[in-house]
Amino acid sequence: MSDSFTGELWDGITDIYSAILAHPFIKGLTDGTLPPESFAFFVVQDGLYLKQYASALAAVASRAPEPAAMRMFARHAADAVTVEQELHSQLLPELGISAAAAAAAEPAPTNLAYTSYLLSTIRGGTYAEGVGAVLPCYWIYWEVGKELLRHGSPDPRYQRWIDTYGGDEFGEVVRDVIAEADAVGAGLSASERALVRRHFRTTSRYEWMFWDMGYRRESWPV
Repeated sequence: MSDSFTGELWDGITDIYSAILAHPFIKGLTDGTLPPESFAFFVVQDGLYLKQYASALAAVASRAPEPAAMRMFARHAADAVTVEQELHSQLLPELGISAAAAAAAEPAPTNLAYTSYLLSTIRGGTYAEGVGAVLPCYWIYWEVGKELLRHGSPDPRYQRWIDTYGGDEFGEVVRDVIAEADAVGAGLSASERALVRRHFRTTSRYEWMFWDMGYRRESWPV
């Protein structure tokens, strides 16, 4: 896969992706052993994350040098909010969580750290750095979704979540962003490529940490 810039990026996180697939949160989605309390915690935190991720995508859009890329990331920012609203409006009642309780929830430490890293990277770095930082959330969710879709889940709530991220519609979105990352990567110097690789690997690590946060129902220690 390493013939392209994004192939090079992915080759640099194969250890992280393998760790994600082996995590008990992911395993528990397909065999039904994931505690519902962990899934409920994850859904609430994911809703908080998506609001900040939408802000991150809007910031990437504002840095885009080409109108097509600007429109794409702006559209994805709006879509992230829509997905959060639609998916969570279905899941939250089934999980016994009110919309008010979800809105009042505090971001867990990993959630806050991840979104803070995204926003600081995008606002303080180059457009290429921003693309590299937001790409793992797209790409890893798609790859995980496809893997989970192959196995399915005995729990209809878990299956609905799987269907959202493993489907063809989301795949088209991800392929567009991968193509943009490759286009951007073609014009970067060796040092700039290394910086993008570092951001891509860091936010990929945060993806693993987010699953782990959900599984452990992470809270602030003090």
